[in-house]
Amino acid sequence: MISHSTGKPAEPDLDAPQDTAPAGGPGARAIRARTGPRPRPRSARPIVLLAAFVCAACGLVYELELVALGGYLLGDSVAQTSVVLSVMVFAMGIGSILAKRLTYRPATSFALVECALALVGGLSVLALYSCWAWLDRYRATTAGLVGTTLAIGVLIGAEIPLLMTLIQRIRREEAGRAAADLFAADYVGALVGGLTFPFLLLPAFGQATGALVTGAVNAVAGAAVVLWLFRDEPSRRTRVLLWTGCGLVLAVLAAAAACTGAIERAARQALYGAQVRLATQSRYQEIVLTGQLRPSGERVPEQRPAPAGSTPLELFLDGRPVVCGPEEYRDHEALVHPALGAGPNARVLLLGGDGLALREVLRHPSVRSVLVVERDPVLTELARHDPALSALNEHALDDPRVRLVNAEPLNWLRGGPEPFDVIVSDLAEQGPDGRYSSLEFFGLALRRLAPGGRIAVRTGGREADLWSAEAALRAAGLATVPYRGGGAPGGGSDGGCRGGRRPPPAAFVLAGRTEPVLTLAADGPAPRSLTTAGLRAAADALAARRPARGPGPHHLLG
Repeated sequence: MISHSTGKPAEPDLDAPQDTAPAGGPGARAIRARTGPRPRPRSARPIVLLAAFVCAACGLVYELELVALGGYLLGDSVAQTSVVLSVMVFAMGIGSILAKRLTYRPATSFALVECALALVGGLSVLALYSCWAWLDRYRATTAGLVGTTLAIGVLIGAEIPLLMTLIQRIRREEAGRAAADLFAADYVGALVGGLTFPFLLLPAFGQATGALVTGAVNAVAGAAVVLWLFRDEPSRRTRVLLWTGCGLVLAVLAAAAACTGAIERAARQALYGAQVRLATQSRYQEIVLTGQLRPSGERVPEQRPAPAGSTPLELFLDGRPVVCGPEEYRDHEALVHPALGAGPNARVLLLGGDGLALREVLRHPSVRSVLVVERDPVLTELARHDPALSALNEHALDDPRVRLVNAEPLNWLRGGPEPFDVIVSDLAEQGPDGRYSSLEFFGLALRRLAPGGRIAVRTGGREADLWSAEAALRAAGLATVPYRGGGAPGGGSDGGCRGGRRPPPAAFVLAGRTEPVLTLAADGPAPRSLTTAGLRAAADALAARRPARGPGPHHLLG
């Protein structure tokens, strides 16, 4: 009679060799090389899953670093996000296929993959920033972004097959159950990495140092832990080489972290000249101030040359020149004074917070209150406390008529019902994705406009941006008058910013429920660069160039 076991079948254990060979002989060494180390299953399996969790978190941090850096350096965040994500997923597939050749020595291969990933991912931000600063700013950075994404994706894609092999080395079980545990650790790690990047790494370390810290964690959790658990797989010589390589990776990352400040300073000097005096990375953008205000902070008439030894202040947001040279007042006068020229102007809403447009608003004695909405508190702090920038904006944010709100302008406009006589949007340089010239943005602004009120908008440097913004204003139900300011185009000095990086010539649109009158206030201050006749002539010249079939309005979902 055949007796059948009624208990659960015993799971085969790869730690128990299936071949027989004399103890200590070459056959035994071959068996150990095939079956790997003999860790305690109860402790080894959770440790490998923890390594998978940490490696997944680091991988997603690298991905988010590349997405953010691509948007910062190259603009067009939608395109950069699409490029990084699509190339990353494609490369992960390649990495998974290539990993099939590495599974016969999974611990050694995994250690090498994690060391390479820590090195490439950790140095990626500094390398791309250097490409942007010293090489062709668009082509070289785009090529570097794609190449770095491809390399990181291949290495991340090789992780799962190797980790699966390591888990099966510990205890053989059904593939579906092993895959479920491994992917659970991977996905939860990705969640933690995705939340750690914006709320911990970026605020605490910035992008460059944050990537280096992530690389160090990756090297320790990925390579060192696996090498310790599976130390019987490689030969003694190979094991020494792997530990040495892991140590060298950590040393390189530590040296790069020590040199990060010097590299960033040298890159900024190459970009902005030798007089970079403040550079900071906020949650939203990189902010760079160069130069100084004129020695006394005085307002110099247009015809008088700058005093000897003075250096004009220049402000860059994500590398884009916003304040450029001593004639910045031209654009800010053109944005503000026509909007306050005819009609009520007691209550003003100003979207954008460097204080320079606010300075022009406060020069009108009829203005009783100004609400400033700016998303980036770092920029408003600089506008209020930086000696040169606050002197240039004449300490406008400290005026008792001013209230400041740090909020996303598009979301803030959906708030309370407070109406405004004039709404001024100085957000052209802060919205490269077009959100601040969209139909939805202007539709929300119209809801906050009092009867007889006007909206003044600064558009981008291209005429296509001007006509698209005008189309969106008209689609929202407003009558429009496009125009340009007076004097030198673009608000820059004759030489432009350092390195010839003059901002593109600015254009503006004045809008209202009825067609607004393009004029200057009779009882207001006399602008230095504007006249009513000059404004109307500029408007007529633009109207003559309006395309018969211009671009349509921009939509947030368009």
